[in-house]
Amino acid sequence: MEKVQTGQVIEFYSNSCQVKTNFGQFSCIAIKNVVVGDFVEFEIIQDSKQLQGKIIKIQDRISKLSKRDGSKDKLFAANITHVGIINTPKPKTSTEFIDKWILKSILSKIEPFIINNKIDIDTEQEYTDKLNIYKDINIPIINISAKYGDNIEELKNYLKNKCVLFVGNSGAGKSTLSSRIIGRELKTNTLSNDQGTHTTSISSLYETKDNTKIIDSPGMRDVELASYKSEEIIKGFKEILQSSNSCKFNDCNHINNDGCNIITNLANGEISESRYNNFIKFRNK
Repeated sequence: MEKVQTGQVIEFYSNSCQVKTNFGQFSCIAIKNVVVGDFVEFEIIQDSKQLQGKIIKIQDRISKLSKRDGSKDKLFAANITHVGIINTPKPKTSTEFIDKWILKSILSKIEPFIINNKIDIDTEQEYTDKLNIYKDINIPIINISAKYGDNIEELKNYLKNKCVLFVGNSGAGKSTLSSRIIGRELKTNTLSNDQGTHTTSISSLYETKDNTKIIDSPGMRDVELASYKSEEIIKGFKEILQSSNSCKFNDCNHINNDGCNIITNLANGEISESRYNNFIKFRNK
């Protein structure tokens, strides 16, 4: 076995992490800014008990996600390809929650999609109309019941060869869904070096036989947008961005300026009212 190995971080603790390689898992000494999902290079350290490692390099990331920690954004996961936004009738998922995660995903170079969970519950037309807003802008929607397993195979097929983070309100079924995909109940992470149970893991990565990777991050809260510049917000609303290219003036405020194409498209129904309202709210935060 070569002294320098490469692998992916699958669990992270306050000062150490678990790295999965072709030769098995290694407990490694962490370095600054390493997170779950990172592909890393580490040196093998031989001690009296077992092989351990010391991370020496983080490889380039294709994407990264952060969450609010006090007054700062703290990186918590890397190399995610897709974010699954769990939408449910009970508890009700707001369009604001959905649009925030679509925005954050796009600005993080990640593909968003919607998981319409709890299809076993009867819903009103208003709920269907909300889903149609996202269907009309080509956001993929997969209808499932995590509780009863309906259409789980369809979701599994969609997730093949992807690395996904599920997000949803409390009670939306995130843990139930993750357990369905992974094939076992999610439990408290433990280190495999007889050091006992650690509950400080920020997030964990699970991999299935279909090469689906799921990053589970406890304590996910509502998305904070403070770190984004106002001019970036429109990039999370692709139909509004496209419409803005036909505004009469480049500095249009998209509220009350003459010749605003967005207002025209809003009036004729080409842009949904909820998407427009959230765009203005996020931009003017």
